[in-house]
Amino acid sequence: MGREKAAKEALNLLRGRLCDPTFVFKPLSDSPESNYSKLKFIISSSVTEACNNSILLLGPRGSGKIAVLELVLKDLLLEYPDMISVIRLSGLLHSDDNCAFKEIARQLCVEHDLLFSKMASFDDNSQFMIAMLRECGLAHKTIIFVLNEFDLFAQGKQRVLYSLLDAMQSITSQAVVIGVSCRLDADQLLEKRVRSRFSHRKLMFLPPSKEDLERLLGHILSLPLDSTLPHDYAVEFNAKLQNMLADEKFKQTIYTYMNSDATVNHLLRFLFRAVSYMDLGSGFLALENFKTALPNIQRQPKLECITDCSILELYILVCMKRLEVKEQNSYNFNSVMTEYKRIHDTFQTSDYYARNVCLRAFEHLQQRELICFTDNRGHNQSVEFRPVKLLISSYELQQGLKSYRSCPVILLKLMDREA
Repeated sequence: MGREKAAKEALNLLRGRLCDPTFVFKPLSDSPESNYSKLKFIISSSVTEACNNSILLLGPRGSGKIAVLELVLKDLLLEYPDMISVIRLSGLLHSDDNCAFKEIARQLCVEHDLLFSKMASFDDNSQFMIAMLRECGLAHKTIIFVLNEFDLFAQGKQRVLYSLLDAMQSITSQAVVIGVSCRLDADQLLEKRVRSRFSHRKLMFLPPSKEDLERLLGHILSLPLDSTLPHDYAVEFNAKLQNMLADEKFKQTIYTYMNSDATVNHLLRFLFRAVSYMDLGSGFLALENFKTALPNIQRQPKLECITDCSILELYILVCMKRLEVKEQNSYNFNSVMTEYKRIHDTFQTSDYYARNVCLRAFEHLQQRELICFTDNRGHNQSVEFRPVKLLISSYELQQGLKSYRSCPVILLKLMDREA
């Protein structure tokens, strides 16, 4: 097999891994202290001991709550194929009580080969759910209710949550309710009658530690030695990968990205972009692949706004930055115009516009939220006299000027001088 052909196969393998959550989260589930192990223990003990349970999975979006849950359910369905039934609801779709009970009834009918009636009323579906919980309990079968966007079910009268948790108080029922939410205070949204029936078990999904991150990168990016890939190529690929992972420059690149968004989901997006830059000629991942991916994956809305500005608006932004550097913290449009005229007189620039044109550009910057008024109480005051401030940093402004195709050289020199 040629080097380029092997590289293409390796690239497809790595891309496939990055799109497979069950593979990605496997190394993070080895420890007995991991959320995978804790969640699996809670659910499996409920199944084997025929008891009811409820638990919340909390953490920011993209932290792997659903991925870990699906990994646990997949393993348990293999271990107890005839003892588990999974019902999935989403607060985005089923937060309405009638809709939720209808969907529960529909999924229960599909799961147990029963005929579902679309015309059944709210009470009919509610009674059907209670009856099914009792029948499954007698048959030693656990129904697992997965409530995604749990906080949306906690709005309104919370009849769905109350009915589920209240039905679980019976010794004949056998169920587990798993709520998934990005709101850390989701349990505080529950009414008193619902909270009293909830077990208050919670699992927090936090960003991976540096050790977990390094182990995760090695797990995802290493090539298997027992695949169809040439053995020598896979060994050399893994050796170069280990050298790169140990490189401080590589670690800095990864930590730079993780500082802006530390969730595993966003890390996978970054890795997918970086892997896609792999040179098929050499067939190996390089530090440059990750450096190239970093600015392309990190959206910077302020920089995008700057590149759409007019030349005059760039002058106004630079003037405001110069005023701030001079420790003139309180300034207004008139102060900016004074600085603008000073630059024009000093450097004899050709980009000099009338005051009314500058005022329109100034107002446009305010509309685009690159600048704002420091005091919202002066609505009756003229725009020219209201104190303003920049909403972008020196670094963002400097990078925006550098990426601006026809930026006047004088503005770049002024920003470099201030830096």
